[in-house]
Amino acid sequence: MNHKGTKQIETDMLLLRRFRIEDAEAMFRNWASDDRVTQYLSWPSHENVAATRRLLNDWISQYERLDYYNWAIELKEIHEPIGNISVVSYEKRTASAMLGWCLGENWWGRELMPEAARAVLQFLFEAVDFNRLAAKHDTENAKSGRVMQKIGMVREGVLRAGGRNNRGIVDEAYYSILREEYEKSSGQSVKLRWRMGPDT
Repeated sequence: MNHKGTKQIETDMLLLRRFRIEDAEAMFRNWASDDRVTQYLSWPSHENVAATRRLLNDWISQYERLDYYNWAIELKEIHEPIGNISVVSYEKRTASAMLGWCLGENWWGRELMPEAARAVLQFLFEAVDFNRLAAKHDTENAKSGRVMQKIGMVREGVLRAGGRNNRGIVDEAYYSILREEYEKSSGQSVKLRWRMGPDT
């Protein structure tokens, strides 16, 4: 693999970029304080902006690492982050990674999460040289599963009582896509839809 760190990626509607501490208020307002969003996350809803700043300070401190990938999903039309997408973990031996994402409720159903995820898949397969990218979701969170299907991931199965989030111990559905599958499904028009920008 050829780790590059969290590079800026631009799509039609989105700017995927590194978080900044100035994002704290928008993050708190747009998704981090929303119980409907965080019910499927491993961290609880933030009670105040200070809690969001603490989390952002932790995330931002890791950007010096070339193997750290955590993007703010900025919606161009409002110039604010509305969610995030990241590499939760990766396995060097198999060149595989687990992705995770969340999006503010006000933007559900607008095809924004698939757009962000497709761009990240392309970056991780083509620029970083991963061979397998995977994702998982609480089986009660069907919306996340639909995103995985839309970006070409294949459902592998369900790990019963295999995860824990703010709802407690939950069943988790696992999906993945291999580089060879990605290459077969991606066309030139898709490859031209994003560009890698500056580091920040």
